[in-house]
Amino acid sequence: MSRTLLDAVLVALAEPTRRQLLDLLADRGEASASTLAGALPVTRQAVVKHLAVLDDAGLVSGRRVGREVLYRTRPERLAEAARDLSELATAWESRLATIKRLAEEGDRP
Repeated sequence: MSRTLLDAVLVALAEPTRRQLLDLLADRGEASASTLAGALPVTRQAVVKHLAVLDDAGLVSGRRVGREVLYRTRPERLAEAARDLSELATAWESRLATIKRLAEEGDRP
């Protein structure tokens, strides 16, 4: 995943309402913006805006069924972001271990 896509995923997940939307979609499988708005204390228009952010990040996708758009989660994008974060954590742990080793070597007489 590119840094731009990872950034989009992190921005999308930073907002509690968007995380709630993902949870609702994970539980329901598919749902319209109207259905999702009925389960949250926000308007349908707010839900649509949040879904657009999630869609831009690749975390949800929508398909038109008649006059409605039904949204579903895309768990593969979340799994991809988790792998990238794990790789970043490993890289930082290595860097921190090197810093610790160098600091300890500097303390020796």
